[in-house]
Amino acid sequence: MKKVLIIQTAFIGDVILSTSLIASLKASNPSFVIDVLVRKGNESLLQNNPAIENIHVWDKSQHKISSILQMVKKIRREKYDLIINLQRFASSGIMTALGGAKETRGFSKNPLSIFFSKKYTHQIDPANPVHETSRNFSVVADLCEGIIHRPVLFPSEEDFKRVEKYKSAEYICLAPASIWFTKQLPFEKWVELIQQYHLKFPSHAIYILGGKADAALGDKLIHAVNCAKLNNLCGQLNFMQSAALMKDARMNYVNDSGPLHICSAMNAPVTAFFCSTTPAFGFGPLSDQSTIVESQLELACKPCGLHGYKSCPKGHFNCGTSIQIDIQ
Repeated sequence: MKKVLIIQTAFIGDVILSTSLIASLKASNPSFVIDVLVRKGNESLLQNNPAIENIHVWDKSQHKISSILQMVKKIRREKYDLIINLQRFASSGIMTALGGAKETRGFSKNPLSIFFSKKYTHQIDPANPVHETSRNFSVVADLCEGIIHRPVLFPSEEDFKRVEKYKSAEYICLAPASIWFTKQLPFEKWVELIQQYHLKFPSHAIYILGGKADAALGDKLIHAVNCAKLNNLCGQLNFMQSAALMKDARMNYVNDSGPLHICSAMNAPVTAFFCSTTPAFGFGPLSDQSTIVESQLELACKPCGLHGYKSCPKGHFNCGTSIQIDIQ
């Protein structure tokens, strides 16, 4: 038996994509006891995952140095044989290097990787696209049988019951918000999408998904479109309930953000809009039924960055405004 800790303290999508490595590692090594460390707020994404024994939660909002040292003490008490660090920031590097494991692995981009037993290349090159799940898998490839599993989420029976009432007729889900403005399909395009869809499928329900902070955007869409079938569920469903709803949707329309990866993990149908970014970065959809929509213009400024910006650096946002909406 080998006791393993996997560290992924980044954002929602990163945690979801890490479940691919977890599934691959467990499938090849059933005797491994696998724990995971995530930032506070993301722990629910791993609930009910049969490959995971324990979930450690790091509250990044607390005093950073003291919270890191407290987590290091907790990790050391567990006496791990192997620590795998999928995060590339110094905080996770400290936890890995000081965690007391017999072996440590992570990416060479981590500033503390000099102290890891083994380090691996994490290269994002649009000219040579590699999906993030493959980059993560490279860290454990020698421990596995060469099969990269799909990311996976496990909503509970209660989660499915919570959204059952929304499934009485055919429906689609929209996740129009993003932390980054340049990764978010423009508001007018979401209006156009809703109008086109309702005209083509007038009996279908349309659900807007997101967190509490996205409720105002949902309300704005409600007021902009005369559509009785449009429902704003922002802030009413948690991650896993949203996943349970997206699973059976006729289609899910999303940005290059967390909901895209929820679709991949549920193998839910998805149409993903890429504005300032590109799927060649390695964060595209993995669902069997997936469509990527980008601007058809030749834009020298696209992609302008890996994570997006609060506003278009060029001031025109052509990568978003020129996207064509075509409902199938």
